[in-house]
Amino acid sequence: MKSLEDKLKTWANPVAMLRNAEVGAYVFPIKPEFSNWRDEQEAWQKTAALFDLSHHMTDIYFEGPDVMRLLTDLAVNSFAAFGPGKAKQIVCCNPEGYVIGDAILFGLGQNKVTISGRPSVPHWVAYNAEVGGYDVTVTRDVRSVQNQGQRKTFRFQIQGPNAMAILEKAVDGSLPLVKFFNIADLSIAGKPIKALGHGMARTQGMELFGPADYADAVRKALLVAGEGLGLREVGGRAYSTVSPESGWIPSPMPAIFSDSLQPYREWLPADGFEANASLGGSFVSARIEDYYQTPWDLGYGRHIKFDHNFIGRAALEAMSDQPHREKVWLVWNRDDVLKVLGSALACGDRFKHLEMPGGHYSTLPFDRVMQNGALIGLSTYSVYTSNVRAWFSLAMIDRAAAVDGAEVIVIWGEENGGTAKPAVERHVQTEVRAIIHTARPEAKGS
Repeated sequence: MKSLEDKLKTWANPVAMLRNAEVGAYVFPIKPEFSNWRDEQEAWQKTAALFDLSHHMTDIYFEGPDVMRLLTDLAVNSFAAFGPGKAKQIVCCNPEGYVIGDAILFGLGQNKVTISGRPSVPHWVAYNAEVGGYDVTVTRDVRSVQNQGQRKTFRFQIQGPNAMAILEKAVDGSLPLVKFFNIADLSIAGKPIKALGHGMARTQGMELFGPADYADAVRKALLVAGEGLGLREVGGRAYSTVSPESGWIPSPMPAIFSDSLQPYREWLPADGFEANASLGGSFVSARIEDYYQTPWDLGYGRHIKFDHNFIGRAALEAMSDQPHREKVWLVWNRDDVLKVLGSALACGDRFKHLEMPGGHYSTLPFDRVMQNGALIGLSTYSVYTSNVRAWFSLAMIDRAAAVDGAEVIVIWGEENGGTAKPAVERHVQTEVRAIIHTARPEAKGS
């Protein structure tokens, strides 16, 4: 079987490989819409939304006496308070201190965990478990686009102002009080499942998970309980916008292309996520390192704890007192957005299409953010939501420039008419003015 390293040798450099990858934006293999994406977006702010997370994430289970040693050796996080019945966002870095990825870690039992998320972190931990001499059993449950059979686990999230009232009606017996990122046992439709205390997009709710065979019964019970309380199932189009509205950058560039990680690239397959994620946008550099992020760039500085030895610790200690970029929201100028959209209705040059509601057209979007003619950062996921009633994006900009209300320029579109990615039509670049928001933009939906 060919590896990522084998594939990489056929390209000039990692940037060329990723910028010409044939896949588009990250795939959410569920119905695009259950009703319409506008009302589905508003449901998580006004009533309640039911998200199906059962298909787009990779779950890898780790069990054995060395599980905690494995996690401690790899993650920037402290595990002093972690154990069965707990969950946390796990962040892993390469030896130079750049982020490989992040995911959610679930403590399922004594020396048993699962890591769930986009494939970067589950793969990295599985690799180290298998080659590092750890007494750990690895069990894979890969995302549906790579899975030839049924998933092992279903995952639903129910979020919004009415979420808890719906759950109180749906559960068998009384609804337990579940603290944030704690896990409890409960039963719905006679099916014993687990519940993670988890709110997103400025709302409260839970993540429910259990054996895949239970999914239909649990979904039906939730929908019945949600009658009259505004519960809406959310399709893939609206789901792609919830992360930027919440403030989470879901796909950092996996920092795996240094010489020291060649053995890892030889372990990764040529048909996997890391070898085929597409890189897009107006920021162009031949150096893959220019696309890497530190934990601080992504808002994860709070997760770094120097109470244990882990891969990348020395590099992060050296970086800790250096200037960092800061994660912000950029609310795009209405007239400039209309200019981009209007070019599709005019003769002559057109600008890169803004697909509603998610404008990102690659797995790893990076657009230049300029101020006074200088590059100050990178814009990532651009979306429109009916809650904010505007186009906006998440960005990582120099901390000195992260001034609430300041104006910047986003360079929208790719160079030289666009790359060879099939999702990219011929177009010209343009400038889009945007306003920095250091806190989430206020919802304007009526």
